[in-house]
Amino acid sequence: MSPFTAQTPATQTPTTLTIDGDAVTAEKTFDVINPATGETFATAPETTVEHVDAAFDAAARAFPDWRADEDARRATLRAMADAVDAAAGAVAPVLTAEQGKPLSESQRELRTAALWLRYYADLEREREVIRDDRDALVEVVRRPLGPVAAIAPWNFPITIGVAKVAPALRAGNTVVWKPSPFTPLSTLMLGEALRAVAPAGVLNVITGGGEIGAAMTAHPLTRKISFTGSTATGKKIAAAASADLKRLTLELGGNDAAIVLDDADPGRVAERLFATAFSNSGQVCVAPKRVYAARSVLPALVDALAERARAAKVGDGADPATELGPINNAPQRDRVAELVADALARGAVAAAGGKAIEGPGYFFEPTILTGVGDGVRIVDEEQFGPALPVIAFDDVEDALARANASTFGLGGSVWSGDADRATAVAARLESGMSWVNTHTALSAGQPFAGVKWSGLGVEGGLWGLDGFTDIKLIHRAR
Repeated sequence: MSPFTAQTPATQTPTTLTIDGDAVTAEKTFDVINPATGETFATAPETTVEHVDAAFDAAARAFPDWRADEDARRATLRAMADAVDAAAGAVAPVLTAEQGKPLSESQRELRTAALWLRYYADLEREREVIRDDRDALVEVVRRPLGPVAAIAPWNFPITIGVAKVAPALRAGNTVVWKPSPFTPLSTLMLGEALRAVAPAGVLNVITGGGEIGAAMTAHPLTRKISFTGSTATGKKIAAAASADLKRLTLELGGNDAAIVLDDADPGRVAERLFATAFSNSGQVCVAPKRVYAARSVLPALVDALAERARAAKVGDGADPATELGPINNAPQRDRVAELVADALARGAVAAAGGKAIEGPGYFFEPTILTGVGDGVRIVDEEQFGPALPVIAFDDVEDALARANASTFGLGGSVWSGDADRATAVAARLESGMSWVNTHTALSAGQPFAGVKWSGLGVEGGLWGLDGFTDIKLIHRAR
């Protein structure tokens, strides 16, 4: 397996910050790396703390009018969805160049973003009357919070970003949106497209690293923080938010367990497990990251997974033949390599893969590990890359106990020829989401939530909309 020659966009589309409906430039820039080459292919504007102040000032000024007109909000979200669709042809190649994923997946990410905008534009919320009698009319209403800080990660910068922006705007809040410094360009380009349809100050887009993120979360005008990223950073954000009790939604790390029971079909399970575990080259928070397989099915399952891994086409995401792109950045590639090397040094066997691919870029062989167990870092920690450990078990109760013995609790799955049996086991997984005979089955209309160190709050559906509101009780005596 060797990566194809990278095919980055020949020229960088000019990118500016979006603040108060205007294109805003910055004096300094930072480099953006193409992970397929490991080389700089573009630069992005470097936001300052003064830009952060300007963005939140604009969001605060726009808030009263924006919150007052629900019909206008719905119409704007639909116009934003149309703008995303219109910009997708230009944005998708840039997303692939800065993130690494295949172009078809970048295109899908933009389609999904438009879907989220339309979903929240059309979502109805019924009036909540909890008492209506001769003595009183008592109603619970939802009120928007104010300016929201939306901070998105580098694995799905557009989809995850819009999944925050759409419900926040629909609820009546205004937003300051920051992507990861590893993947700033596609979000900046989308900001340029959306500023033409969103009222000034309603949606502001800035860039930058940890200093800018810290300025956003500590800003006195920020009333809600929606963050997706590492658990360590999420804890820092929670601490910063506590000073003035900012509302929080934190979607953090995951170490999802998949339990394969003894009556499962190894070939069928392997195909679906590989597709979900190695999607986006394993850089998915809610992908299966450790597999507990009944000892009787483990050999066939490992063989089928290894065959699929060896056949996967690894290369530059701009090449139509590519199935798996590079890891997004050098630190993450090095972490995956470290965890795999540690497992091999402790007795694991690589049924497929096992090392970084020589040459330019941040490529790593799709790796299936066996002969490994709990207590090894790649089982206990989140690898967030194209490496999957498969662990034998003899007793379902033991498998459940080991799956649940984690500080993480994002998702999990159970695989069986008997869906009822699998559902009974899945119900006992200590995770915000559990699946039967699938994994990472997501949609805009269902809740996305983690327990334990995997986060606070809920995204998606009506639950996600309500997360951008406070409750107000109105009691009218008669």
